[in-house]
Amino acid sequence: MREPLLSAVNITKRFGTFAANDAIDLDIYGTETHALLGENGAGKSTLVKIIYGLLQPTSGELRFMGRKVELAGPAAARALGIGMVFQHFSLFENLTVAENVALGLSTGEPFNAMSKRLADLSHDYGLPLEPAREVWRLSVGERQRIEIVRALMQNPKLLILDEPTSVLTPQECDQLFVTLRRLKNEGRAILYISHKLDEVKALCETATILRGGKKISTCDPRLETAASLARMMVGADIGEVRAAAGRKTGIPRFVIRDPHPRSGRPARGAARRHLARGQGRRDRRQSPASPATARTSCSPPCRANGNRPGPTTSSSTATQSGTCRSTTVGVVAPRSCRRSGSVTAPHRA
Repeated sequence: MREPLLSAVNITKRFGTFAANDAIDLDIYGTETHALLGENGAGKSTLVKIIYGLLQPTSGELRFMGRKVELAGPAAARALGIGMVFQHFSLFENLTVAENVALGLSTGEPFNAMSKRLADLSHDYGLPLEPAREVWRLSVGERQRIEIVRALMQNPKLLILDEPTSVLTPQECDQLFVTLRRLKNEGRAILYISHKLDEVKALCETATILRGGKKISTCDPRLETAASLARMMVGADIGEVRAAAGRKTGIPRFVIRDPHPRSGRPARGAARRHLARGQGRRDRRQSPASPATARTSCSPPCRANGNRPGPTTSSSTATQSGTCRSTTVGVVAPRSCRRSGSVTAPHRA
């Protein structure tokens, strides 16, 4: 008979009088993807934290490769070959990808060598990362890659994934499944926590169902339906939610309208006024400066104006005291020459 890679034997964890785990047995084999199912509060997170060394059981024991082990913390679990990717990331956004990975390793590997191994391993498993890129620049899916690759860099025999697809796009989920199947083919075991039963049926060969802190069943999810798995999780049939037939709609409670409609239909009310203001601003920016609004600077400066550029309205204007050559530079109304008291005569250049 094949020996389990990890066995949890009669695991009980109490917080005061509350039993989060009540005499749970769990066997995980190598080259197996094992699902851990249950509704919120069923005891899944408590159990995997015990397996990863974050919590100590009240009673019961863990056996790894047939040997009883007591895990003083996550470092002891990683030393055995147990890695975990949590649902909530533990990353420093102002640090680079490589710096975040280095913080989770205890090998003493030189930073440059570790960065190169990080880049090579991430591309090899189809989870490419740039070691020198800051985390705050990355998408949520890319941040999860860091957590997964950091666990893989420790060469785990058992990888625990807590809700790994909750933040991923469908395309990212497909790539993750390719990676997990490869890890399984390499002889690693995967403990997969998820509420998405279709994913569990497609990916896992074994499923253990918890309810109220107790183990309810261990089954092959590929032979079950989503409805039967859900029934074991909650202890009752779950009816399909449908809208009532012939139901009439009432007055809209919340309406959103596009202020920039592209369908060709005219905008209404505030949207029309908003569009009118925007069009007016565009027209002013695009139209050439008119003679009445052109601002100029004299070249050379008009001494009649106290050695200051005399604002006129065109590129060539005449005054009673002489000629003042100017260049149009902005928008302002004309003003008179102080010495002569005359107003320049605007004309188009």
